[in-house]
Amino acid sequence: MIKKVAIFGQIYSANAEKEITILLKALEKHNVVVFFEKNFHDILKQHNHLSKKFATFTSFNDLNNSFDVFFSIGGDGTILRAITYIRDLNIPILGINTGRLGFLANIQKDSIEKSIDLLIAKKYKIQERTLLSIRTSPEISSISELSFALNEITIARENTTSMIGVKTFLNNEYLTNYWSDGLIIATPTGSTGYSLSCNGPVISPNSKNFIITPIAPHNFNARPMVIPDDTRIQLEVESREKSFLISLDSRITSVPKETKIYIEKSSFTIKSIIPSNQSFFSTLRTKLLWGEDTRNKSNI
Repeated sequence: MIKKVAIFGQIYSANAEKEITILLKALEKHNVVVFFEKNFHDILKQHNHLSKKFATFTSFNDLNNSFDVFFSIGGDGTILRAITYIRDLNIPILGINTGRLGFLANIQKDSIEKSIDLLIAKKYKIQERTLLSIRTSPEISSISELSFALNEITIARENTTSMIGVKTFLNNEYLTNYWSDGLIIATPTGSTGYSLSCNGPVISPNSKNFIITPIAPHNFNARPMVIPDDTRIQLEVESREKSFLISLDSRITSVPKETKIYIEKSSFTIKSIIPSNQSFFSTLRTKLLWGEDTRNKSNI
């Protein structure tokens, strides 16, 4: 039974007005208690888009497992931000897409009410999504505070057009030194993100794997590699500059080049809600236009 939910969005968008109205009406119909993230609530109030004042939350510490669903209003980037509120609380998340592509936020505005009805009727499944966990030596405080990523952890050059070398060890065994613009360690969820744009493979969310994808490698035979998700990864960077960048999804930090990086599977997962009228493969067909024949289509 869905009794209590949290709603999060990063910015107000005129395109999201209809989606929010539909969502609130659908939840109200089923007497669901709604909490808004405070900044998002205040923005909506400022635009006179909420008819009443709702309870709010401001951080991870304000939430607990009494919440049945966490709604993310926006695109995939909004969901990546939303998980910093959920963390290891096991609150299932459902993304309503007001962005563009939307692999994670795959509920479109014309199916919001239907999706809520399916939730109430318990016609959905929970898909557990693996996260990456990171630690550094020496410890970097901005990373240790939120040391996980749902999509990918990326190592990238900073303030230089020169390549960097990323020495890569798997379970303490040396693999290679990737001379490139950087290196992506992606989860199955992240296989449709940055890794995909760098020619990484698409793998299904329930795969027990990670992907190592070099960014613009100097050696053309340096190909993306799929590894088991119980692999412990160690990275060491060689660079002409004094620092390089580490990004955890959309959170970016500059670190000294002497920093050693240790990556492994996180101890918790994110629970993604998949209504019975949705699936990963149908999303792939829709978003990537698989099977579409565009040869006879013209804008002329």
